[in-house]
Amino acid sequence: MRTEFDSKPHQKPLSIPIWLGLCLFSLIALFFLWEEHKAHILGLLPYVLLLACPIIHLFMHRGHAGHHDHSEVNRQGPRRPGEGESS
Repeated sequence: MRTEFDSKPHQKPLSIPIWLGLCLFSLIALFFLWEEHKAHILGLLPYVLLLACPIIHLFMHRGHAGHHDHSEVNRQGPRRPGEGESS
């Protein structure tokens, strides 16, 4: 005979998901690392800005395919208004 207590699966009373525990542990560890090494980390910021410049430069040249000429319009020179239009 089944009772209402038997129909429920067995649950642990304090079951905390592992990812939540890892996140809490990581936050605590990051806090203490920040407090102990704040001067070192902030001292590296000027170098991080200098290193970011070439990386930003690479990403900015993505939109126009670098420095290569891929279209015939660029080889012919600029178009004048009304040039190449049929009337």
